[in-house]
Amino acid sequence: MAVLTLNKENFKSTIQNNPFVIVDFWAPWCEPCVNFTSVFEEAAKNNPDITFGMVDTEANPEISEYFEVSKIPAILIIREQAGIHAQQGEIGAPALDKLIEWARDFDMAAVHAYYAEQDKQKK
Repeated sequence: MAVLTLNKENFKSTIQNNPFVIVDFWAPWCEPCVNFTSVFEEAAKNNPDITFGMVDTEANPEISEYFEVSKIPAILIIREQAGIHAQQGEIGAPALDKLIEWARDFDMAAVHAYYAEQDKQKK
């Protein structure tokens, strides 16, 4: 699957309609970000069951501000609409592969319990 360009028009629907999303926050002026793009695209090719998307922080500052991204490149891993990991700063392909492996194995039970408790409190 190709890497999606995420923006304020499609970010929310992408998260809602895909159970596993990895987001790369970047900017065109950021050399480490640009260098990381090929690593990110290769990971997307190697993991077709995961949705990969990129947010240009210059064009879509409201998304990076919402997620408190203060340093780029940055990665946000989202499963079942819940952010389970945020990584700011440069990483290489081996580290990204390990993050993906960790995220695949992440036990969502605690997240489900948290949301169930939140739902109870709203009633």
